[in-house]
Amino acid sequence: MTLDDGTPLSPALGIGAFSELTLVDAGQAVKVDSKASPAASGLVGCGIMAGLGAAMNTGGVKKGDSVAVFGCGGVGDAAIAGSKLAGATTIIGVDLDDRKLRWAKEFGATHTVNAAFTDPIEKIRELTQGNGVDVSIEAVGNPKTYEQAFYARDHAGILVLVGVPNPDMKIELPLIDMFGRGGSLKSSWYGDCLPTRDFPMLIDLYLQGRLDLDKFVSETISIDAVETAFHKMEHGEVLRSVVIF
Repeated sequence: MTLDDGTPLSPALGIGAFSELTLVDAGQAVKVDSKASPAASGLVGCGIMAGLGAAMNTGGVKKGDSVAVFGCGGVGDAAIAGSKLAGATTIIGVDLDDRKLRWAKEFGATHTVNAAFTDPIEKIRELTQGNGVDVSIEAVGNPKTYEQAFYARDHAGILVLVGVPNPDMKIELPLIDMFGRGGSLKSSWYGDCLPTRDFPMLIDLYLQGRLDLDKFVSETISIDAVETAFHKMEHGEVLRSVVIF
């Protein structure tokens, strides 16, 4: 299938989207507890796993850590929820939208910073006794927020990029800062997860009341409302719109 301008279209991630039926390899299907809400459990297979895994798997957040999450949409809020599950005591959400910062608080952020009015690097240092955070998670995929996340770390802190950048984006940092600040710079693909292990675990946490997946479902819609849902997403009005057939 192609667009009018000849651009080829292929199934998203090889499995398709917005179709009532699709054929996948058995290895692409993971069985989870049927008691879970389909709307909630359906989210585990993408943004929830990406964000939560960025914190718990890639970032290795542990009890007592401090964490900053740049970008408080669905993936960022999942990273916040994952940091809370892992036992982080200071979790700082950074965004430009007060509505998203309110959501971040609901998912476990102990502090929020509106970067439109406050320098997030300085504020994060202030909230961490001048040190910076142990784990800094960039959930936007933007050079500016990546740089902020880089400098918001403690020395030897971990920076995790889980936001997907535009292929044309570039970043420039002083090499002496890359050397002098130490630590780890990591990219998180799909939360560095093992689906057969992690999906059932997340659903179990949901059924135990420890991971509120329902809170990520802003609305359930029909397939005819997808275009409107995309516009809502672009304007930051929803976390996730779930299509119910």
